[in-house]
Amino acid sequence: MTGPVPARAPRRSDPGRRDRIVEACLDVIADVGVDGTTHRRVAAAADVPLGSMTYHFDGMDDLLRDAFALFADRAADRMRRRLGDARGDAAFPAAVVDVILHAALGTPRDLVLTHELYTLAARRPEYRTITQTWMARSRAALEEHVDPTTARMLDALVEGLSIHRALDPDPPDAAFVHDAVQRIVRSSPVPTAQDVPSG
Repeated sequence: MTGPVPARAPRRSDPGRRDRIVEACLDVIADVGVDGTTHRRVAAAADVPLGSMTYHFDGMDDLLRDAFALFADRAADRMRRRLGDARGDAAFPAAVVDVILHAALGTPRDLVLTHELYTLAARRPEYRTITQTWMARSRAALEEHVDPTTARMLDALVEGLSIHRALDPDPPDAAFVHDAVQRIVRSSPVPTAQDVPSG
């Protein structure tokens, strides 16, 4: 006959608890959406006491903003790193194609989180700030290679084709994506020293 299962010892020191809650919040959003995300679900996913939620965050909006800001920062960082690896005129279009095919919305989870953020941003200005910052960072990474107008076109293409590839039952293939990028890049003016930031 076995005795009672001992209670798990509480964490005496947990300096990463706040970060773990934010990560868990993204997991919960990806699983049940913003509408289904509650303090209790996030606390369970993060393996923290329910009281930690109100200790670290001033309500659910505070947590959601931090979680979506982290998600957007990571997406912008992926794009910046991939484009930063492109050296020379020939390498840049290939890097943009790679961003669309692999880096922009790399997983089904990323797609869900992106749309959940967009829905909030469409309704509430405080979340729109997150999407605007994300767009500004994406365009800045593109402007290291092309003029600002072309960067805006490519940024819209990256986002649009990434979503189409994820949702379209007959998604555009790699050849289509490559052709679309090349058409924009070929039609763009040659950047001057004034157009391209010095970094």
